Amino acid sequence: MNINKIAELAGVSRATVSRYLNQGYVSEEKKRRIRQVIEETGYKPSAQAQMLRTRQTKLVGVILPKISSSSISRMVAGISDIMKKEGYQIILANTNNDIKEELEYLTLFKSNRVDGIIFIATIFIRKHMEILSDYQIPVVILGQCLKGYSCVYQDECHAAQSLTQILLRNGKKIGYIGVTTKDRAAGAERKRGFEKAIKETGMICPQKYRRQASFEMSDGYEIAKELLIENPELDSLFCATDTLALGAMQYAKQHGIAIPEKLQIVGIGDTPMGEVIEPALTTIHFYYKTSGEEAGKLLTSMLKSGDIIRKEIKMGFEICERKSTR
Repeated sequence: MNINKIAELAGVSRATVSRYLNQGYVSEEKKRRIRQVIEETGYKPSAQAQMLRTRQTKLVGVILPKISSSSISRMVAGISDIMKKEGYQIILANTNNDIKEELEYLTLFKSNRVDGIIFIATIFIRKHMEILSDYQIPVVILGQCLKGYSCVYQDECHAAQSLTQILLRNGKKIGYIGVTTKDRAAGAERKRGFEKAIKETGMICPQKYRRQASFEMSDGYEIAKELLIENPELDSLFCATDTLALGAMQYAKQHGIAIPEKLQIVGIGDTPMGEVIEPALTTIHFYYKTSGEEAGKLLTSMLKSGDIIRKEIKMGFEICERKSTR
């Protein structure tokens, strides 16, 4: 079975079948006849032939920092749902938070043809910008706001501000466990939201109450230990991620520090573990899967139109107030 036979059986020209297969304009009646023949014969067009005709591979590269992350896996699920629906396959490139690997994958996808890129980024350096500026295919940035590019990102600042306000209802001495501010979203923006809420009350959070951590639960444990031993007066802990908060809770529970009676703890991310731990963790729910879907829609709209779109989408959030706060 080939395109000529499909045209013969459907009673249309070969060019009409070609337009149909490549999503060009075909009247509804001719579409119906071609579709019926394809369904009855089980015809599947050659992917290689389609690529030569359309210059499309129907492949999209997704560069991500850590596939085991709950938030990242939800984003990828959203991307996958949209891409599958639109007839694209995705190639996942997991960098394990290694900037060198990110740069290598960006270069690889530029030289080995994919139709577009979704880049789930944490930190941008000059080399990222140099590679991206040379791209001739559509790129969507997911998880960060990068001027000059289509982006889908979370409202990190207001989320952190709202969460801190919950701590401030019954907290006076609040510690902060953050991540590097080179990470604009989880680091800089969440810190900015925390500081805005503190400033609004006229309180201060001295440097001795602040620490920077990695994204590991063990770091949350060790830094909470350090903070609480050095500053036993602390009655609240703001943690930039659920993972850090869970580590902090583990330390508090092992050392008889009642949560939330003696120590309130909050995180960000609404991971499944935060909901089942006792007491359940007060956190922020970001619509990670929906943001992945939005990134997929942005990219496919560019692929269909052939135009590079510059659009920023800031997602909303939901406060999940549970038992780890008073």
